[in-house]
Amino acid sequence: MPALTSTAPSHPRPSAMDTLYCTSSRFLIYRLCPLLPLSSLPPLSLPRRALPSFPHLSSSSSYSSSPPLTPRQRARFASLSRKPMAAVEGAAPALAPGAAPGLDLEDVGIGSVRQQVVNLVREALATTVPDVEDIEPQVAVCGNPKNGDYQCNNAMGIWSKIKGKNTSFKNPNAIGQALAGSLPRSSLTDSVSVAGPGFVNIKLSDRWIEKKLHQLLSHGVGEWAPALSYKRVVVDFSSPNIAKEMHVGHLRSTIIGDSLCRMLEYCGVEVLRRNHVGDWGTQFGMLIEYLFEEFPNWEEIGDQAVGDLQDFYKKAKIKFDVDAAFKEKAQKAVVLLQGGNPQYRAAWAKICDVSRKSFDQVYKRLKVTLEEKGESAYNEYIPGVVEELKGKGLVEDSEGAKVIKVSGQTIPLILVKSDGGFNYASTDMTAMWYRLNEEKAEVMVYVTDVGQSQHFDMVFKAAKRAGWLPEDESQLPRARHVGFGLVLGADGKRFRTRSTEVVRLVDLLDEAKDRSKQGLVERGREGEWSAEELEEAAEALGYGAIKYADLKNNRLTNYTFNFDQMLDIRGNTAVYLLYAHARICSIIRKSEKNVEELKKTGQMKLQHPSERALGLQLIRFGEFVEDAASDLLPNVLCEYLYTLSGMFTDFYTNCKVVGSEEETSRLLLCEATAVIMRECFKLLGIEPLYRL
Repeated sequence: MPALTSTAPSHPRPSAMDTLYCTSSRFLIYRLCPLLPLSSLPPLSLPRRALPSFPHLSSSSSYSSSPPLTPRQRARFASLSRKPMAAVEGAAPALAPGAAPGLDLEDVGIGSVRQQVVNLVREALATTVPDVEDIEPQVAVCGNPKNGDYQCNNAMGIWSKIKGKNTSFKNPNAIGQALAGSLPRSSLTDSVSVAGPGFVNIKLSDRWIEKKLHQLLSHGVGEWAPALSYKRVVVDFSSPNIAKEMHVGHLRSTIIGDSLCRMLEYCGVEVLRRNHVGDWGTQFGMLIEYLFEEFPNWEEIGDQAVGDLQDFYKKAKIKFDVDAAFKEKAQKAVVLLQGGNPQYRAAWAKICDVSRKSFDQVYKRLKVTLEEKGESAYNEYIPGVVEELKGKGLVEDSEGAKVIKVSGQTIPLILVKSDGGFNYASTDMTAMWYRLNEEKAEVMVYVTDVGQSQHFDMVFKAAKRAGWLPEDESQLPRARHVGFGLVLGADGKRFRTRSTEVVRLVDLLDEAKDRSKQGLVERGREGEWSAEELEEAAEALGYGAIKYADLKNNRLTNYTFNFDQMLDIRGNTAVYLLYAHARICSIIRKSEKNVEELKKTGQMKLQHPSERALGLQLIRFGEFVEDAASDLLPNVLCEYLYTLSGMFTDFYTNCKVVGSEEETSRLLLCEATAVIMRECFKLLGIEPLYRL
């Protein structure tokens, strides 16, 4: 078994993005000579140290990291750098495919708007205080839109470092004034002002916002994908137990995990979606022995032998608890199974197969994709991992068990039980070793309920002691536990049926679809749509309502499952948002204009304040995705989507679209809003509807 090195990766060379948005002379040189090494270009201040990959940010918090470009962004930049010299020298620019005539989109850049503002601020910092070390741009959204769109908040921090030293600056405001004066000229900015103790307010150019929106309509939303500083992530989510049906307890892990995967994939990260199913353990002796006793001909009758998974497991458990002879047989069956007995392995495979088919039905309905790599997949590696940990002097004896002590915990991590058997900790430590060594993961994300927080804290600390993970969590590789709260019923307790049974997930999905379909019938859609269209709309509404009701909440909190609330057409629900999207599509259809042609020939002008506010919210899409993906909080994207819908309502209330003098521009703004809403739905795992 190869040893795992835990040295942190070095910070990558300055990316093309760091060069693209700098002084015009540097940009010109790079464009004329794209193959020159960056070191041969004029001096430029770049990051002095590696930056955290998971900055703890919200959409309004300060932001300073400038990670490298995604493969898609690098390809786009490469295409720009190969454009004719005439485009650089001021001749008629080459027109991007699908762009409106006379509209040069080169200067709008790629990636999130905030990343581009950060690049400008970084240049200003290098010019203003070149001798002050360890300063990263602190950029936030302006609290008061009247002051600007973004704000640089570095001045006070710089003042605290240089106050009392040999400096020409008298106070933080003077530093802010100098920063404002040092910001590179850019088509991105309209005006810069300084307020209070050096807050530098930056207002974006309306023309630049318009061009950014044209970029969206011409090249697609992929141009706005933020760049993250890691390229391969394992996301461990859903993870039901074999021989048990998926229930409401698996809902949150499945929905949250899928959304996180979608957001990371949008950012250009390779995501390994892992379903760590519970397919190994002592319970299988009980299940196999019950199968043999109740269905001696189980091999002939196939799946019918297992039948209803929940009922099968329950009956086996009852017999295990009350029948001592059966219990003894079950315990012996575990030994035979783990020893590789062909008959017991075949029975185990049959039970797993029946369970897998049941799981796949749920995943298909939710449109969730995973690759199963259950506990059994790591069996062959466990002894080697245990030996490696012993060789590092981490394993101690404790009452016959093999344990690893970790800081901050009163109990040790049990690696090998006193009877010599392995457990969850053995499997999870081995799975981590495998993901780091074999799958080369840079980040590992575990999506489980908060009740497992202590377990993962111990596993992560043991991995740090072993040298698998660095002590500095800003370095790679790293592990994150994405905990979530409970799903509650109306009584404030765990969501269960009236008979106190756990609620089967398939029953929840059925009811959500049925209620949505009934609502559509009551609104007269049965007579207007085909049966297939009615079914598809009911599924999109019902399943989308369940997903959004979960994702809109901070995952760490409990939430109450309530069909009436989540299917309400008013308020912050998926149903309201799907109707809002369908309404935009209806406005475009009502115009009887070909929006694809308008993208090629039309111009967008943001003249009314409501138009500009909507346009600004649209181009900030990438930074909200970045925050949601970095903090592993899907509710950040839900808040963005709901706010966007409200801003569109304000725009449509204040600005006539169809039949107005500004019809072309406003139809393009409607289309841009619909595109971003659809991308939000996609990242949340919700199917959009184009009419309702």
